[in-house]
Amino acid sequence: MAKSSKPVYVCGECGYESQKWLGHCPSCSSWNTMVEFNAAPIKSVMPHGTMASAKPLEEISCRDFVRIATGIGELDRALGGGIVPGSVILLGGDPGIGKSTLLMQAASSLAASSTVLYVTGEESASQLKLRAKRLGANGKMLILADTLLPNIEAELSRVNPKILIIDSIQTVYSPDIASVAGSTTQIREATAIFTRFAKAADCAVFIVGHVTKEGSLAGPRMLEHMVDTVLYFEGERHDSYRLLRSVKNRFGSTNEVGVFDMSENGMVEIPDPSELFTTGTRASGCTVTCAIEGSRPLIAEVQALVCQSAFGNPRRMAAGIDTGRLVLLLAVLEKRGGIRLSDKDVYANVTGGQRLNERACDLATALAIASSAADRPLPGNTAVFGEVSLTGEVRRVGRLEKRMQECMRLGYTRFVIPSANNEPSLAASSSNAELIRVHTLREVIQLLFDTSERK
Repeated sequence: MAKSSKPVYVCGECGYESQKWLGHCPSCSSWNTMVEFNAAPIKSVMPHGTMASAKPLEEISCRDFVRIATGIGELDRALGGGIVPGSVILLGGDPGIGKSTLLMQAASSLAASSTVLYVTGEESASQLKLRAKRLGANGKMLILADTLLPNIEAELSRVNPKILIIDSIQTVYSPDIASVAGSTTQIREATAIFTRFAKAADCAVFIVGHVTKEGSLAGPRMLEHMVDTVLYFEGERHDSYRLLRSVKNRFGSTNEVGVFDMSENGMVEIPDPSELFTTGTRASGCTVTCAIEGSRPLIAEVQALVCQSAFGNPRRMAAGIDTGRLVLLLAVLEKRGGIRLSDKDVYANVTGGQRLNERACDLATALAIASSAADRPLPGNTAVFGEVSLTGEVRRVGRLEKRMQECMRLGYTRFVIPSANNEPSLAASSSNAELIRVHTLREVIQLLFDTSERK
């Protein structure tokens, strides 16, 4: 009887290996991330490539690749302009958010000019046909309902597709690996095989990945390092709007965002989403700003609610804004802005399910809180830009002209901007707008709000 190989334990976050299980990873300090890894080799039916040899850089040829359009403009935007042949794209998101729907629509469009193989491990072929019928997808794509990795490899060798869709990677199972489907070992080795096939056959591979309750992709963290592009579907389950965000792209800009409306007929593109994310109401606690997502300016409305706390420890809650950043801005408002908030509950929200990660939106968040605390709205048609430092200084922001042009397109004519943004082109492009230049947070509060609520 052959002696079985001794398993090792691998951290799902950083890849640290240990001969025994550890509750705390010594490398990345994560807890409960060590999973068993069986190092048994996979017997792949795919041919191995020829041995490569090192060459000088000037002798290496570089061919120009042509991106493949998916037929969905917002998906192409998130990918950086289209699909790069031979790339591996990982698509993650919550269950039911629309990952399979979007890929089915893209596969239907791509099947008109390329060989598309859709491998499904979560649905049967008849169930997939029902979805395609509902979405109006054509029947030219090839469907394979199987989860065994050797069977998928054999079909890849026979069909030789140019577009491969794996839905999902957690269902792919190899009998040569002594672990269940969805384990770290299975996901890692299956992804390695699909990646090797993509590079050897010049095939673009889409891999659907599940997410954990914390919102990160399930499986080993190194999975994101193995692929070329990582896309995340974001949005509230009870809201129809979806954001497709690029967090990694070896062939394009990161942080690109595509916007969709999930309807009965599938994902509908929203090429001009700025109007969707503002309510247009002029009330206390509301400010408007513009965030840059990749190359696209997106108008966002920040809402805040400040009320007297009924408990000893006031609450701080945020949706769409980092809670740590919110607490920092509250400290700056109290120390530098003169607004007492230590005994008040503060709630902040970004409408439309957007997330504001840019520091250029700090001033909008701070003024929304100050507006709610003073119970006075900002002047009409006003947009706010600026980063707030710990000293209370309003610091300059990048690409301000592009942000202002997007706001002016929707009718905003008054802008609160940092004094440090004094580019000559700025005044020329905003000749019909009123610019309110500010140095400090206290200065802008004195300009816009009543001082009776301040210390």
